[in-house]
Amino acid sequence: MTKERVYLYDSTLRDGGQTQGVDFSVPDKIAIARALDRLGIDYVEGGWPGANPTDDAFFAAPPKLSRARLSAFGMTRRPGRSAANDPGLMAVLNSGAKSVCLVGKTWDFHVTTALSCTLEENLEMIADSLKLAAERTEEVMFDCEHFFDGYKANPEFALACAKTAYEAGARWIVLCDTNGGTLPHEIEAIVAEVAKHVPGDRLGIHCHNDTENAVANSLAAVRAGARQVQGTLNGLGERCGNANLVSLIPSLTVKMGFDVGIGEDGLKHLREVSRMLDERLNRQPNRQQPYVGESAFAHKGGLHVSAIEKDPRSYEHIDPSLVGNARHVVVSDQAGRSNILARFREIGFEVDPKDPKVNRLVEIVKEREFEGYAYDGAEASFELLARRTLEHVPDFFDLQRFRVMDERRFNARGKLVTEAEATVSVLIGNETRHEVALGNGPVNAFDNALRKALVTAYPGLEKLQLVDYKVRILTPNDGTRAITRVMIESEDEDGTRWTTVGVSPNILDASVDALSDSITYKLMRDGIRPAA
Repeated sequence: MTKERVYLYDSTLRDGGQTQGVDFSVPDKIAIARALDRLGIDYVEGGWPGANPTDDAFFAAPPKLSRARLSAFGMTRRPGRSAANDPGLMAVLNSGAKSVCLVGKTWDFHVTTALSCTLEENLEMIADSLKLAAERTEEVMFDCEHFFDGYKANPEFALACAKTAYEAGARWIVLCDTNGGTLPHEIEAIVAEVAKHVPGDRLGIHCHNDTENAVANSLAAVRAGARQVQGTLNGLGERCGNANLVSLIPSLTVKMGFDVGIGEDGLKHLREVSRMLDERLNRQPNRQQPYVGESAFAHKGGLHVSAIEKDPRSYEHIDPSLVGNARHVVVSDQAGRSNILARFREIGFEVDPKDPKVNRLVEIVKEREFEGYAYDGAEASFELLARRTLEHVPDFFDLQRFRVMDERRFNARGKLVTEAEATVSVLIGNETRHEVALGNGPVNAFDNALRKALVTAYPGLEKLQLVDYKVRILTPNDGTRAITRVMIESEDEDGTRWTTVGVSPNILDASVDALSDSITYKLMRDGIRPAA
């Protein structure tokens, strides 16, 4: 029997960007969009073209997605002007996105007070905007802002807005609980009523989490007939956040039996994607996050452990491996071993699970993660560590010594400037090379000097680009003596990206480790032979 389809729409890159303390860069948005695409999400919303320079830059050179459809967000035309003459609407329609999602008012209170127009004109705004969008793009959606508040206040008008969007050609009419104040029983009842007027396979749900019910509300809407669910990774979003797709995906598939376009293999990457987002944001992952958190399947010694050993279903509602997680019994190292073996399978690294070196690698990973390393977000550094422990990684170069100087001075024009200069001594084969380079900071200067020393022996490094650099303070109470973790993302000429990590009380030392790993990983991945 074919499972019924529910479509997933991710709004992390817009809704998630409204989270206090979150500020996505263009490389962040590209990396997250690609991760969502690999996971199997149906729609990835890139942002609001015309709203800010970051979103404009993202849509000017969007990432190539193989499975997901890129969507642009915007709003219906403003009162008193035509759709074609509304600059904000046209910026969205001209963004190049195949799908657009336009938000419009569906609460009569907002129409008369915020827009200062009549209810009839608001319906015309919806119809005009969606008809034009349907002509200019492949797919248009209508986000019914404050729909549930509007329905409670004036059900006839709220329904008229949804029906107008449907008749104007909207593929999806998305019912939004914008202030997150509606409860699951209300959501289910109202969506069921709307489904009598708009087919359920054209209805979507978009819930905010202000009462801690966003996931429950989304599931209730699906029960009532909605077949598109919107949310964000890890529940990011303004105020209390949005519906958490990381929880919704396994709940819809494993618990409710729906097809969301993500197979068993994709589901096993759920924890990895969740952790990737936290690492990019320099945030500590939520240990108690359902399904994917470090403690989601953790059991302390005692009665629970005895029960788990006899029957895992006693305290585990699903098999942890389904979502890429693992059981963790505090007195056992099996969880660490299972995770490492799973990572080997992901990178195509064949290893005998009975090899005693695997146990040593488990211990090394635990020791290094205790020191501050985070291998969930640094897959390249993990692979290098694993291969160095279990087999061999070629010695492409040996960084023997380096020195970096920062000089702050007034130039000839009396302007205060800061210059960084790096000197490196590198052994390549049997030859030692000394190079000096300038940079716009100590890390950039070191990278330039190291690359200058290596590029003659390894010309392919000319095309290696460092696209992102993040620093996290691991021991903030230590002040300037704090231990820092550096994450560096690199990109090859073919668009392949990888991340490496370094940890040290010295931020430059941590950066050097991450940079060295990045270069070594590229040379190893390209099959380059060490210089003689």
